Amino acid sequence: MNTNKKTLFLVQGAVIAALYAALTYVAGLAGLAYGNVQFRFSEALTVLAAFTPAAVPGLAIGCLLGNLGSPYGAVDIICGTLATLLAALCSYGTRKLKIRGIPLVSLLFPVLFNAVIVGAEIIIVVPGGISLQGFTMSAFLLSALWVGIGELVVCCAGGIPLAIAIQRTKLSKLLQYK
Repeated sequence: MNTNKKTLFLVQGAVIAALYAALTYVAGLAGLAYGNVQFRFSEALTVLAAFTPAAVPGLAIGCLLGNLGSPYGAVDIICGTLATLLAALCSYGTRKLKIRGIPLVSLLFPVLFNAVIVGAEIIIVVPGGISLQGFTMSAFLLSALWVGIGELVVCCAGGIPLAIAIQRTKLSKLLQYK
């Protein structure tokens, strides 16, 4: 990567991280970013991993910063960031799988990884610490389902229109490295 590409990568990643963190804090102020049902507006940005490799570190760092405000503390900072990083890597890896020109497959990974990882986290992390006492398969599945539904709603309601807008404008060319 030449200097211009490195600079573009860094700037894109930083902008994505800042947007993700800011949108997470907005959702947090509305009581929607943390808990059993989450509607993080920032998760709509996960579709960006299908357009630029800079979104992978950008989304992970943005999630880390956004989770600094989480009531689940360090566990959410680590687990939530891991879920976002894994989802972004898989989304980037499947970026060429498109339905009607839209990377819909890429939007499934944030739903899956957050449902499983954050769903388990919510059951295991209780006020005051970590406890496996309340962990049952039925509690986990219910938690994963609720996290997954919130993630799916945001990815569909925000991510799909964002992907369409990127595809229809010159933004898709700006996000790609040649």
